[in-house]
Amino acid sequence: MTADGVEGAATGGVEEYDGGDEGGDPIALRLEALILGAERRYTPFQAARAAGVSMDLASRFWRAMGFADIGQARALTEADVLALRRLAGLVEAGLLSEPMAVQVARSTGQTTARLADWQIDSFLEGLTEPQEPGMTRTEITYPLVELLLPELEEFLIYVWRRQLAAATGRVVQAQDDAEMVDRRLAVGFADLVGFTRLTRRLEEEELGELVEAFETTAADLVAAHGGRLIKTLGDEVLYSADDAGTAAEIGLRLIETMTHDETMPELRVGIAFGTVTTRMGDVFGTTVNLASRLTSIAPKDAVLVDQALAEELTRSGDAPKSEAEVSEGGGNGYRFALQPMWQRPVRGLGMVEPWLLSRRGG
Repeated sequence: MTADGVEGAATGGVEEYDGGDEGGDPIALRLEALILGAERRYTPFQAARAAGVSMDLASRFWRAMGFADIGQARALTEADVLALRRLAGLVEAGLLSEPMAVQVARSTGQTTARLADWQIDSFLEGLTEPQEPGMTRTEITYPLVELLLPELEEFLIYVWRRQLAAATGRVVQAQDDAEMVDRRLAVGFADLVGFTRLTRRLEEEELGELVEAFETTAADLVAAHGGRLIKTLGDEVLYSADDAGTAAEIGLRLIETMTHDETMPELRVGIAFGTVTTRMGDVFGTTVNLASRLTSIAPKDAVLVDQALAEELTRSGDAPKSEAEVSEGGGNGYRFALQPMWQRPVRGLGMVEPWLLSRRGG
């Protein structure tokens, strides 16, 4: 699709939707209209013209949000036009650059796409099992969605505002503008041991339940102890924390909790501390790579940390500088113990000196 033939912000002459559809499933179209709050009315060309944006920019926004090209099918609604107007308006007002507006569309699309998939797969699928003979899933789905939609929408906005407030607070507390993007953080990976073997041994439903239990437990522990869950990758979770003590506590809690769950395989955790680049809710950089490498070499049911995190724990008084310090009578206030391991080469990172982290007295 191109911008040829689209002139400025012309908004008139849009063909009205005549009530017909583009040949889709009638029940699916009814559900779509219920969820979107409007029926299909515009082609992409018409929606772009009604919003006063070029076809090229409209296509970039839609693709960034994760929507497929639909040619000139009449499948868009007033809400699609309004969304284009809002994004374009932010650019015109100078509040966002065009690349930044595309990033906003992409980050929002990726996050909500995963949320929607999870809700349909894990939530609605279970609730819409026919309770009475002769009733189809579709007959139950429509009234259920009708009841749940406003409640879930309000809850989504509430959680988003809470998360936005927390993220804004972290940015305001940053010491300078550079720290808003490149920050010093503790980054931890937690990885289930032998997951590949489990995929061959367990049934799909059992494997799904195990992964869900692992992700749920990890997410709860990370949040409860002041960390931030960055992402889950099935058998692995990535989290971050503003300080070394919080990251260390989360790592040990994960090990302790999983160890007491007989249904879970062994776990290993790697944590590193240093400069991290944050982008669209994800983290990148050498510190993240080091944490990942530490996880791969960590013993089962153990936490390995890098030299920088070990130094942060001793600087903050969470761990002693040496066991000699503890033997001299100053060990009562320490939370963690650190045991140096053999230096070893790590692919792409050179020689690394890992430290085995444990709980003091545990």
